[in-house]
Amino acid sequence: MMKTLLVAINAKFIHSNLAIHSLKGYAELMGWRVDTAEYTINQNIDHILADIFKQKPELVCFSCYLWNITYVECLLTEIKKILPDVRIWLGGPEVSFDAPLVLERFRQVDGVMCGEGEETFADLLKYYSGQITRLSDIKGIVFRQKQDDGLFYIKETDQRPAMDMGKLPFVYKNIDGFENKIIYYESSRGCPFSCSYCLSSIDKCLRFREIELVKKELQAFIDAEVPQVKFVDRTFNCRHEHTMAVWSYIIEHDKGKTNFHFEVAADLFIEEELQLLEKMRPGLIQLEIGIQSTNETTICEIKRSMDFVKVKENVRRIHAKRNIHQHLDLIAGLPYENYESFRISFNDVYELHPEQLQLGFLKVLKGSYMHSQAEEYGLTYQERPPFEVLSTKWLSYAEILKLKTVEEMVETYYNSGQFVCTIQLLEKDWSDKFGIYEKIGRYYEDNNLHIINHSRLARYEILFDFICRQPGLNIEKYKQSLTMDLYLRDNVKNRPAFAGETGIAKAESAAFYEAESKEHRYLKGYEQYDKRQMRKMTHLEKIDGRIVLFDYKNRDALTNQARLFFI
Repeated sequence: MMKTLLVAINAKFIHSNLAIHSLKGYAELMGWRVDTAEYTINQNIDHILADIFKQKPELVCFSCYLWNITYVECLLTEIKKILPDVRIWLGGPEVSFDAPLVLERFRQVDGVMCGEGEETFADLLKYYSGQITRLSDIKGIVFRQKQDDGLFYIKETDQRPAMDMGKLPFVYKNIDGFENKIIYYESSRGCPFSCSYCLSSIDKCLRFREIELVKKELQAFIDAEVPQVKFVDRTFNCRHEHTMAVWSYIIEHDKGKTNFHFEVAADLFIEEELQLLEKMRPGLIQLEIGIQSTNETTICEIKRSMDFVKVKENVRRIHAKRNIHQHLDLIAGLPYENYESFRISFNDVYELHPEQLQLGFLKVLKGSYMHSQAEEYGLTYQERPPFEVLSTKWLSYAEILKLKTVEEMVETYYNSGQFVCTIQLLEKDWSDKFGIYEKIGRYYEDNNLHIINHSRLARYEILFDFICRQPGLNIEKYKQSLTMDLYLRDNVKNRPAFAGETGIAKAESAAFYEAESKEHRYLKGYEQYDKRQMRKMTHLEKIDGRIVLFDYKNRDALTNQARLFFI
């Protein structure tokens, strides 16, 4: 049998590639032995090439995505030089749609597996072992075939039917191989929606893994105390019975260690599901909700189904309980969305106060409806991955750059969770929430701060300097809020100049910890520590005339902020 290697090149070390492990698992169920290798786009390409060479594969298959295709292309250019007899196949969303063009471009590639790959890959192994005599008998591939005259032509076989989810292997039987990795898991395939910017709209065959099998696999994660499991289901809550069964199970069997991530449509929640969400321990699950835009014309044009009134109602209800992290998404560059329209969309979503607000930019993906409408929409976009929008009829490149700056400021000052108190003050002083980040971004650029990598402490100092330059603001209040933010996250050793002294006399601090070491009036769970240790593990600060105690041992499960006591 040929030595076979499945290769994944991930965006980060903490990521794992579900696809190659699923292909490997299914092949092994069929009796084949397959090796896998995972790398990241941050590794030296020569080191990866050398590692593949040392494994001496006869058949190598690359998993291709938007974030790694350029890297894969570099490997394809070199790999035949060092392994001239190796057979090379590609798979994944970034090569499936234009497979014939991929083969024309990369002469060293033997073929492309299109769509779901488990059964296709198993058939390829049968072909290379002689059990299948012709590649043309394998469904779901595009391959290079030699003609009688010695020339090659590209042939495409019939599409492979959607796979029965019950046939998929559980790829995490040996959980020890995934230490320090995010676990990706799927309980369904396909998507019920037809959003024009997304390739998932092409797969209309929505199907689910049998729920008893899902429960068994979830228990394996819970027992292993895996830190995080990300469901890759496109719209997890599109079937009520399935949603309730999964959520009820993880509530009942929770050990307080594992976090589960779900991508959901918030307007689909019904009362029974919302009541179940309210029962969850803080940090048990997190929800990712793609809103994309609140412009009704835009939503209609991109064929997205969303009741934003219902979204607002449900997101606010979940937020009020303070037990679930909500991640809300917007996309800039959609049709009929200009700069001011996007400002409105941003402010609409910002008012929901999600734990994270992601400002993304349209990716014009080959095979998507958006790609076919590029001329109609005046869409210009990068010719290289990630094929990101540069301009539209409604949004200029200059405005895209302004939105990029806003995105960076949102990441730094909102999504980081490090400036909560100060941002709340700014929100009170400015009605236009988008304008907060727009102005901070302009300040960065005017002072050439955007070209420098800043420390966390520097970010506080820059924000304070920005605030001092704004007319009508109460600077003393902002000093207090920034100091509060600074210590909410960490017991920092170096204080910025604006923070001054703690306001707590040494004798006063000593008396507090002396009493606390005996009474434990505030610091529960510190009974085994003496007063010196307690002082190191906490912080005292006088803020707005009150003494505040920061407890870093007992943090908020949702925000990771220190627990506060006002003495």
